[in-house]
Amino acid sequence: LRHADDAVQAAQQARLAGHVSVGLPSTTAAILGAPFVQAMSQRYPDIRLHLVEALSGHLSDMLNGRLLDLAIVFQAESARRWSVTPLLDEPLFLLARPGMAGLPAGATTRIEAIAHLPLVLPSARHGLRALVNHAYQQSGRTPLVAVEVDGLPVLMDVVQLGHVATIQPSSAMARIAPGQLHMARIDDAHLFRPNLLASLSEDELSPAALAARLVLTDVSRTLAREGKWPVVTLHDS
Repeated sequence: LRHADDAVQAAQQARLAGHVSVGLPSTTAAILGAPFVQAMSQRYPDIRLHLVEALSGHLSDMLNGRLLDLAIVFQAESARRWSVTPLLDEPLFLLARPGMAGLPAGATTRIEAIAHLPLVLPSARHGLRALVNHAYQQSGRTPLVAVEVDGLPVLMDVVQLGHVATIQPSSAMARIAPGQLHMARIDDAHLFRPNLLASLSEDELSPAALAARLVLTDVSRTLAREGKWPVVTLHDS
């Protein structure tokens, strides 16, 4: 019914209109959210955008429940008739308060050098935690998780206390002031976070949602090509 109303409005105005709901994980929203909103307002001013920021596990549930038209997720195991396009793979960083006990020096590090550090991470149902757990297992270790926080602002507040570190993707650093935290890129070859653009199936997407999907793809790849979003791999297919 919403798509039918949007089609009537678009026909009356003779240009693309309608409504689209887009989900972004908290870390990804830090670097992608504002540029995406700006690009949508410039290209499709008559499309009403509803942007949802949440942890990846919640976004997957919302997409399966048809509460979102599209979202960026990190794994597609829970997909129900999704259309999935790989966008990019981003590196992960160790983030900690400068001077934290046991913190290795340098701009890069590896899992074995930080395995002794207590961590604050999202709970097990979220994509980042699954990636970290797998990376530690590949190194024959188990992450020392001191506290679980399912919310990026509070998680970063806990890191600021100086007792625990965290592991976050490059996009999370967009809201961190220079010098605020010690940052070290984790150079283990198997540790990176894939960003997947997932949407409802093609026959369920409105023209507005199809347009938003294209804009989200373009903005993501532009940020990566311009060096504003550090990536390991940029998928151009």
